[in-house]
Amino acid sequence: MYEMEKIKSNFTWIAGPCSAESEEQVLQTARDLSLNIPLSYYRAGLWKPRTSPNSFEGMGAAGLPWMKKAKEQTGVKIITEVATSQHVELCLENNFDALWIGARTTTNPFSVQEIAEALRGVNIPIFIKNPINPDLSLWIGAFERFQKVGLTDLSAIHRGFSVANKLPYRNKPLWEIPIEFKTQFPDIPLLCDPSHICGNRTLLKDVSQRAIDLGMNGIMIESHPNPDSALSDAAQQITPAQVAEMAAALHYRTTSLTSNSAEKLQILRDRVDALDADIIDLLGKRMNVAREMGALKKDEGIIIFQLERWKEILESREAWGKSAQLTETFLSAYLEAIHKESIRAQNGVMNKD
Repeated sequence: MYEMEKIKSNFTWIAGPCSAESEEQVLQTARDLSLNIPLSYYRAGLWKPRTSPNSFEGMGAAGLPWMKKAKEQTGVKIITEVATSQHVELCLENNFDALWIGARTTTNPFSVQEIAEALRGVNIPIFIKNPINPDLSLWIGAFERFQKVGLTDLSAIHRGFSVANKLPYRNKPLWEIPIEFKTQFPDIPLLCDPSHICGNRTLLKDVSQRAIDLGMNGIMIESHPNPDSALSDAAQQITPAQVAEMAAALHYRTTSLTSNSAEKLQILRDRVDALDADIIDLLGKRMNVAREMGALKKDEGIIIFQLERWKEILESREAWGKSAQLTETFLSAYLEAIHKESIRAQNGVMNKD
């Protein structure tokens, strides 16, 4: 048994199998997890929306009594995913303590509205996963629909996004999106689902630690007594013992600082502020030069976009970025933004009477 005191107490842990497969599997997993980590909720999928109808799509209502028994035996609250009003009704009849809205459902405002209406007047915690596609407004819209029917106990779950270039992940984290969500809604708890981000168990600890470092409030993770034999998402599940081992090994962060550290941090922040002021001043000067270029091109009757020059910039700046220890992703995004703004500035001059 792992020492529970090593695991942050005011941190939300939601764990359990991807799918409820049998009564024995559900009960064994619940017992093993509850003995080793301070579980906030025990999870298991009953209705599994899969890409192919030939895949295992869950036991459905047959698994409801298994979850109830797990709650009775362990004392841990239970949670599952709902995608229709019928799912909601069945879960409420069976005394589920919380529900979560899956990524596929969040993508569809009609489905979200149906579930919200089914929960009107019900006081139950709702966890909402981000939509499959990287659309912050769609995620926010789901929260607004539940708020409009009177639900206030709402939490968000970051589970990554489906994009073309997502390796080594199953769903790319795109951390900037959950950070922006937290910025706009600081009072809504934000959890991370590393299982669906990673798609394989080897990356779970690193992604969980990153989530904690970014100030997320909890982890939802998939666990199975024998992961390799799981009927769904076998590669991303770990045993209850491995969940406990990982939970104890994570470094939990705090928002408070010692007075000495606070003073040092403020000095560093002051330096960042000064550097940002210099960077913005230089960007302004760069755009002034772009406007001069635009005026010259206008006088000479030549086009704004010069492909060879753009290639030259990309090649030379790539080397500069490496020497400055900037990542390729950041540098590419920076240069693209600068280029678009420069084109805009030159176009403004070109079209000026």
